[in-house]
Amino acid sequence: MRLRRRFFDSLLILVLNIVTNYAWLLPSPWGISMESVNMRHLLKWHRQQSPCSSIIYSVQFQGEFELRIMNGSWEDADGCQQVTRTECDLTFDLGSDSDYNIRVRAECGRRVSPWAELGRPFNRRETILTVPAMTVTTMGDALQVTFKGLPLIVGVTVTIWKKGELGKSSLRVITVQQNLLHIDALQEGAVYCVKAQAHLDTHSKSSSTDTQCVSITGPGPTWLKPTTVTVIVVILAGLVFFLSWSVTHCRPEACYAYFRKEPQPTALLLDWPLTRVKIYLQDELCEPINAILLTEQPRELSSHEKTND
Repeated sequence: MRLRRRFFDSLLILVLNIVTNYAWLLPSPWGISMESVNMRHLLKWHRQQSPCSSIIYSVQFQGEFELRIMNGSWEDADGCQQVTRTECDLTFDLGSDSDYNIRVRAECGRRVSPWAELGRPFNRRETILTVPAMTVTTMGDALQVTFKGLPLIVGVTVTIWKKGELGKSSLRVITVQQNLLHIDALQEGAVYCVKAQAHLDTHSKSSSTDTQCVSITGPGPTWLKPTTVTVIVVILAGLVFFLSWSVTHCRPEACYAYFRKEPQPTALLLDWPLTRVKIYLQDELCEPINAILLTEQPRELSSHEKTND
């Protein structure tokens, strides 16, 4: 009987603990979804029903590197820890083409909700590409195509054709980093049409832009440059001739009238008295010095040296 009573008491305590813990747990966020447009990945969720007035949220992600190399660890999303908003920008966190698991949870004081995960792994290649903003301009016998509002890793396929000859169109592929497509040596007076489509890979493409057609005006009149050079040469020759004639045929009174000399300043015309400055040189001071000249005296030979001699 005692064993049964102890067993039931332990079971009752366990059940009470479980019920108490679940009663104090926050509900998990719901309606988790990912909106990815032009490689901008925005995680969104709905706020759960809870009497807690100040709920904060934290987001974590797990890619192939964390799953296989880091033994299934999760990484905190930068800028999405203990935030009050119900969205998180994961553009810089999801930086590779691998699949990512994403989860979010709520906190209120000491109460923490279970993690709620995104329904399926997310890959940034699933992003939706919008129609690129294209501008077409002409410069002489060339046209330029520019784009804006697209991420740097997206490519653009540009289709160009002469109006009425769509079957002879040509394709040019550029990256958004180049941002400029220049096509020259086009036919003067012809009308060329352009349309473009953004693409991330063979599966992710945007819709095509509206067709824009422009008329090629040509490089300009061929006579314009020679005529300009001729006019400049004639003007310079006339100016040189006029100056030469003016110098050789100018009368003295006319030259004096047109080429007047500036008068000298009055300070230079006054007769200022001149003063001479005498410089007296002092005699060089000399002092006699008695010098003693030392000479070497002849050394006397010893008796031994005399014997040898």
